[in-house]
Amino acid sequence: MSSRFVKDTGLTVRMTTVMFLLGALFVALVVGLMLVVPAQYSLFIGLIGLGVAWWQWYSSDTLAMRAMRAREVTPEEQPELHGMIDRLCALADMPKPKVGVADLPIPNAFATGRSPERAVVCVTTGIMGMLSQEEFEAVLAHELSHVAHRDVLVMTVASSAGIIAGMLGRGAQWGGLGFFGGGRRDNNNNSGGVPVWLVVLVVSLVVYAISFFLTRLLSRYRELCADRSGAYLTMNPGALASALQIISGEIASAPKRDLRAGQAMNAFFIAPAVAGLSWKTLTSTHPSLEQRLEQLAKIQAELGRPDGGAELGRPDS
Repeated sequence: MSSRFVKDTGLTVRMTTVMFLLGALFVALVVGLMLVVPAQYSLFIGLIGLGVAWWQWYSSDTLAMRAMRAREVTPEEQPELHGMIDRLCALADMPKPKVGVADLPIPNAFATGRSPERAVVCVTTGIMGMLSQEEFEAVLAHELSHVAHRDVLVMTVASSAGIIAGMLGRGAQWGGLGFFGGGRRDNNNNSGGVPVWLVVLVVSLVVYAISFFLTRLLSRYRELCADRSGAYLTMNPGALASALQIISGEIASAPKRDLRAGQAMNAFFIAPAVAGLSWKTLTSTHPSLEQRLEQLAKIQAELGRPDGGAELGRPDS
């Protein structure tokens, strides 16, 4: 599916690379397990892993909505919200996603779904009425660009490797892998050698760490891409910059109880539900606010030039 959102080759390359590397990592995990546990159990783990990835892909919209205790709303319930999304979808020439509202006091928004036809754009009750119409529209354009670029789907599937590795790690740590044979894969069950649970734990931790950093790197870039694409669609980067500052300021002063309620969706929010931490780290899901504002300021300056429109189809890669 194509849309009028600015295409970003850099995002496509990064998504492809991350999916390839995580696929190779998954294969390496199964092969590594085959070296220390009976082959039939390795195959069983591989099938479970594929099942987890498929389930996340198939149910990504439902799982995310449940995690946020959000509900789908009709045009009759939220006419202004639906009206904005209708206009933006017509402007972007893309299918209209489902529209949801999460009962959460912190201002935020996210998009999820396995395809543009099965996507959901959801906003929190905290953001409604806080922003001006232009600012709110800029936030929605940001989220719709995630849907159009399909990076939400890639992030959802990419997280499967970390989930599987985490499950294995916890199983090994708490002795849940005892059915593999107790501890060693030597045919004579000698006292020497490395315990199976320790090998599984180490391999799982390595896989989890690599998948964690790969998804964080992709997440930071996709947020910059969504900022850029949304700003070009609305031709109003200043509105998005203002919205990001308001949202970040409100999050910084929000009670910890409210922040914890939304942290499960941090990687998908327009701004992470964290306060008092530096986002300029390898573990952050988003680029720093300063970096995002700097990019939007450059776009604003570009659009102010007489020839600014000539650059709309060529985002930085």
